[in-house]
Formats: sequence, C-alpha cells, structure tokens
Amino acid sequence: MAEQKKFIPFVSAETNMKEFTLRALIIGLFFAVILGAANAYLGLKAGMTIAATYPAAVLGMAILRLMKGSILEENFTRTVGSIGESVAAGAIFTLPAFFVSGIWSEFFTVGHYITSSLILMAGGVLGIMFVALLRRVMVEDAELPFPESVAAAEIHKAGQGGSGGSKFLFWSMGLGGLIKILGELKLFQYLWEKFVVFGNQTITGTVFKGQGGMLLSSPGVSPAYMGVGYIIGPKLGALNFSGGILAWGLMAPMILYFLTPSIDFTAWAQMLSTVTGISPAEATAKVADPSFQITQVWKFIIRPIAIGGMLVSAAFTLFKMRKSLTTGIARSVKDVKKAASGVEHNVPRNEKDISFSWIMVGIFAVAVLTFCITYFIFETNILIAVVASTVMIILAFFFASVSGYLVGIMGSSNNPISGLTLTALVVTALILVALGVQGNAGVATVLGVAAIVCVSAAVAGEMLQDLKAGHILGGTPWRMQIGDILGVILAGAVMFVVLAFLNDGDIASGKNLGYQGGFGSKNLSAPQASLMAILSRGIVQGQMAWPLIIAGMLMGVAFILMQVKSPMLVSVGMYLPIETTFAIFVGGLIKGAVEMYSEKRKHNEAQKVRVENTGVLLASGMIAGEALMGLLIAIFAVFNIFLYNYFSFFTTPTFYISFVVLAIIAYVLIQIPLKNAGKPDEPAPPASGM
Repeated sequence: MAEQKKFIPFVSAETNMKEFTLRALIIGLFFAVILGAANAYLGLKAGMTIAATYPAAVLGMAILRLMKGSILEENFTRTVGSIGESVAAGAIFTLPAFFVSGIWSEFFTVGHYITSSLILMAGGVLGIMFVALLRRVMVEDAELPFPESVAAAEIHKAGQGGSGGSKFLFWSMGLGGLIKILGELKLFQYLWEKFVVFGNQTITGTVFKGQGGMLLSSPGVSPAYMGVGYIIGPKLGALNFSGGILAWGLMAPMILYFLTPSIDFTAWAQMLSTVTGISPAEATAKVADPSFQITQVWKFIIRPIAIGGMLVSAAFTLFKMRKSLTTGIARSVKDVKKAASGVEHNVPRNEKDISFSWIMVGIFAVAVLTFCITYFIFETNILIAVVASTVMIILAFFFASVSGYLVGIMGSSNNPISGLTLTALVVTALILVALGVQGNAGVATVLGVAAIVCVSAAVAGEMLQDLKAGHILGGTPWRMQIGDILGVILAGAVMFVVLAFLNDGDIASGKNLGYQGGFGSKNLSAPQASLMAILSRGIVQGQMAWPLIIAGMLMGVAFILMQVKSPMLVSVGMYLPIETTFAIFVGGLIKGAVEMYSEKRKHNEAQKVRVENTGVLLASGMIAGEALMGLLIAIFAVFNIFLYNYFSFFTTPTFYISFVVLAIIAYVLIQIPLKNAGKPDEPAPPASGM
C-alpha cells in the first residue's frame, strides 16, 4: 500500500494544463455519437460490440495534435468519446425488445423516443454516480491491473512523441465504407447460398418419407464481421462458428427432414400471405422453397434452443465470477461508508470526484424518473412503480460494482454486460410477477428496469476504465465525470434515432426485396434484445416455448460438462445467421495467419506488439467504416431512396467478385500489419489493450 501512496501521475496535480475545454468536449461528443452509432449497427447485426476506448484515443489524439492540444485534453476527449459505445450497448440489448415483444406495434413514435431517451439517460447518469462512489478504492487497488486502461494511458504518452497509427484507422474506415457501398450498388453479391437436396429417404418399416438436404452458405462479404473475427482471434471465432455449424449443419437439416411430411403447405401459404401481404401465388412458391423452410426451422425452433443455451451460459459465467462478485460488493459498501463519512479538504486536483451530496441527488433523481416511467408511461400501479424503482437502484448498484471490478481485471472488451442484464431481467420479472404484475404493462416494466440496469452497468465499466487511465495520466476525475454525463445525455438523445433508422431502413428494404425486415430479422437479428423480449413475455405472460428452452438449457449443461471454453459464444453462434458466424470465423482465421507468419519470421515481442496494434486499428476502422456507411444507407432507405435503383453495376452480380473482395480484405489485414512490424531493435510500443 505504501507504493500506492507514492504513485506519481504523468501530469502532476500541481501542473496547470488545459483539460476540460470546449474543443475537447465537442470532439469527444462527436465521437460518442459516431462510435456509438457504429457499435449499434454492429451489435444489432452480429450481437457484439467493440470497445471504443482505443479508437477514441487515436482519433482524438490525431485531431487535437493539429490544434496543439494537451495530453489532458486528449484524455478528456477519449473519456467522453468512448462513453457512446456503452450507451449503444445498453440500447441495442434492450430497446428493440419492446418492438420484438409486441409492446410497441411500431418502433418509432415521439412517445417511444421520449421513453427510450429517458431510459438511456437515466441508466447512464446512474452508472456515473455509482462510479463516483467506487473510483478511489478501485483505481488505487493494486490487485486490479486495468489492462485496457494502462494501454490507453500508454498510447497517450507515446503520442507525445508522434504516432502514425491514426492513418491506418482512417484508411481502413474508407475501405470498409467503400466495400459496403459497392455491395449496395451490386458490384458483387453479399451472400451466396443454395439448398442442396440429398434425395428423398424412406425410413424402413414406416410410411415416413422426408426430404434430406441442407443450406450451404458462403461467409458474408463484410469488413465489419471479418474485423470482429480478427479482433477476437481464431479460437473464439471458431467457437462462435461451431454454434453455426451445429445449428445449420446438424439440427436444421435433421428437424426439416422429420418435419416435412407433417407440414400443411396450403395453410402455411395462406398465413404467410396474410401476415406479409404478398400474393397467394408468391406465398405458395415461397413455402415450397426448401431454403425458406429450413430458415423458418432455424428461426422458430433452433433459436429458442439457443436461448436456453444462452441462459445456462450466463448463469455459469456469473457462477464462475462468484468470488469477484462478493469482493466487488464488499468493496463498494466500504467505499460508500468512506464517502458518507465526509470529504477531505484540500484534496489534490487529480483526486476530486463529484461531491457526495450531488451523487445522492443524482441517484434519487433517477429513482424518481424510474417511478414516473413505470407509473405514468407503462401504466402500472403505485406499488409496482415503487418496487420497480427500488429494485432498479439495488440491481444497478450491484451490477455497476460488478462491472467496474470485472473491467479492472480484464478490461471493458470482455465485460459480460448481456449476461448481467439477463440476470437483472429475470430477477425483476420474478419479483414483479410475485406482486401480481401482468399484461403488456408488466412486460414493459420488466424491460424498462432491465434497460436502465444494463446501461448503468455498461457505462460504469467504461467510466471506471477511463478514470483509471486518467489516474495514470493525471486527469481530474470530476471533470471527466461531468464530461461523461454530457456524453451519455447526448448519446441517449441520439441513439434511439439511430436504432429507428436501422429498423425502418431494413423494413423498407425488406418490402422492396421481398423479405420481412426490422429487428429480429435475418439482417438485424438483435440476439440479446430478442432474448430479453422472449424471456420477459415468457415469464410475465407464460408465452415461452418451454420444451425448446429446456432442451437448450440441457445443451448448455452439456457444453459445460464438456468444458467448452465459452458456452455463451457457441449458443450465440447458433442464434446468428450462418453467414455472420462464417464471416467472423474467416476474420479469426486471418488473425491466426498473421500470428503464424509473425512466428515464422521470428518476430520479437516488440515487433509482435506493433503487428497487433496495426491489425487492431485496421480491423476497428473496417468495422466503423462499414457501420457508418450502413447507417447512411439505412437513412436513405427510410425515405425510399435505394441507390441500386439509380445506379448498379450488374442486375445479377456474380459471386466470383465477392471472392476478390474477401481476398482484398484478407490481404490488407495480413500484409499491412506484418509490413509494419518494424526492426527487431526498435523499442516496443504500447499494446492496444483490445
């Protein structure tokens, strides 16, 4: 502990340096929205988000260096700029559930915008308030390494001597956006798939006769998916893809084989025509297509099984973290007692948080806001509203503590926010059901509480990570906290609009191309939100497909007994479209190839770090570039502007060009990092922390 007291930050407390400036705030708020929107796009499509700390640090440094900004301004900009990703994570994990569950018949209305924005802002502010209580004990704890915080701080330090990393990020953003728009203009196909029939088989001794076959699919031609795979690496990418193989290579063909003879195709076609509005002839042709049939099997049978696996996986993850949970809560309680005992006078600049009285005011205000949302908007009774507000505060504090502690151990990239939110939703649902809650009001209340807790936990983890980096650099905590409050308010006000454009854009594209779009569709699968919707309605109204859920839970238990490294990742792979998991797997293979070539060239540790940093920057840029271009295309689609109607390279593009695009992405992610390994005698740069 003596060494901790002697810690000297990069910028001393006595140094008078620009920090909370208007330009630093504006740049940070801009990146909060941009990186948040990019993560919203990626999370809705692939069920994953990427940590924004590293891109925000590099981009903020690149701009502020042109303005001759200080290192503390860069730290402040990174802090504000990275918080949008946390708000986006909370938004995509929960808000689409209101639409998927049927609580909202349409996603975008003024009322829904106000409700959603209040939920996101309430959760964000609450997370920052709790972190202000937790900061001192956690950032000074020698047992918490804060790996990504240390990496971010080192990046800022290295930037004082000049860094060219930003060029890779900007260049790859352009490439990702270009590939996305060229695919939209039909230069190549985004996907190739074909149902291969193996022949009709008759089971001996029965009158059963089924069609044998499976859907073969290419990886999605997506810089974003491949970038995700590159970042998570070959092992995790393979685990994710294994779920896709189980779903599409084993379960879907087997279920379709036995299900085909019992299908009433006439009734199915009539129902499809009624629901989608297509003509009876089109509906009849569609239901007769084996590709459509096997996709429906995956959507309505395999996905609930995957949900059961995700439930068990989340519970198992929390069980493995039980010691960390206990320790984190104990430390939080001690920190609250210390804060309540009074604030010391003459506290150094770099140790000042928001005052305890304002923290209590903020927590109370969020509790009152939650009561108003549940009572006036969701139309519950006073008892339910009071209990929901109380449960929300308790769970939010619990999971903010857990989130901060886990970030201290392994960084925000590995923070299991969806698992924490899932637990909060189940606990809230069971408590409210015990009090007699029912109907849409009950489902909405459960989702609202879970959404606030989710945003609070996500923001708390990201905020604590940034505060640790600021602690190393010598930033002022209260200024960073105020900056993040402004960041979550802006991101909360904007994020619903981003989600609405993506949802409405996919619906419009679906009508134009003949598929049913929107949240929960193939293009916007929103796995976590769909899971929240099914669980909340299932628990409150008893509408769960329990046999399938239970089968999936038993499958999850089997994964655990087999000592699968990440049962959750396998279950998510079953839930996602096969082209998504395939593309992520290809990205993982590319990362494996980079590591193999690096070993073959006998790179030392310094060279390996440079290769890693460059590769992560390129992958992050591709993700951001495709995401931002996808968002722009979705905005056009909302206004019924489809670019391929005005200009397209081909009417029916060949998939061979797609292989060329895949090869270009692979070349960029392999060759450029290896070429920038540097000389063996050069000192090692800071690791990316991702």
